[in-house]
Amino acid sequence: MCDETTTGEARPFDAGPVAGLAEQMVEVPTPDGACDAFFVHPAEGVHPGVILWPDALGLREAKKAMARRLAADGHAVLVVNPYYRRFHGQLDMDFADFADPEKLKAFLPLMASLTQDVVGSDARAHVAWLDARPQVDTARGIGTQGYCMGGAMTIRSAHAVPGRVKAAASFHGGGLVTDQPDSPHRLIAGTQAAFLIAPGRDDDARAPGDKHALRQAADAAGRPAEIEVYPANHGWCVPDAPVYDQPQADRAWGRLLALYAGL
Repeated sequence: MCDETTTGEARPFDAGPVAGLAEQMVEVPTPDGACDAFFVHPAEGVHPGVILWPDALGLREAKKAMARRLAADGHAVLVVNPYYRRFHGQLDMDFADFADPEKLKAFLPLMASLTQDVVGSDARAHVAWLDARPQVDTARGIGTQGYCMGGAMTIRSAHAVPGRVKAAASFHGGGLVTDQPDSPHRLIAGTQAAFLIAPGRDDDARAPGDKHALRQAADAAGRPAEIEVYPANHGWCVPDAPVYDQPQADRAWGRLLALYAGL
């Protein structure tokens, strides 16, 4: 659940095309229709592919800006709209709307529709689409990163396409440890990925046992995993979030690049 509405103001972030990069809106074919997505990559050469799963507010300019930053570091990045089955384009909500009970009530079924089967199907489609791009180096693994609800989707993606997804990063991810048979932490055993799992301090305060369950699951599966509680609040990595914490976001970004160096 996203609750990035606690304190502070969103920091500015760079928007718009970046020199040396090529970008476009694309449609990724899936079994359930065309998923609208943003694809950005260095203008020359081939590069490891990355799937970026947004937080609950979905595909928007802040996520495009994050993708451009990652592309400038030498990645071919696909930012997907997880809600494409219901609508294309940007979700008509902002962070403040999560404090409105009526808007939240209307939104929750949308997020609940993103089940293991749905995310797994989409992950397979996104990987296949990336692997068909001439800009993607198929000799290297694919990375995936997610924020808030997107954190669980990274583990689900690694489980859905274990032969291709070799790195998965969750930042202030929600729902990583549940009592369900398909809980993300239980899926780690079926992956071939290295993991970076970074909850915020308030995430950890709400569920202090999650980090231990994730560590035990990764160790039992023999999967490398960096699991660290950051001294920042849920949403700190996202530049348009009210609690954006640039120093801690930059530190998390550095750990992401270290993870992707192994692709």
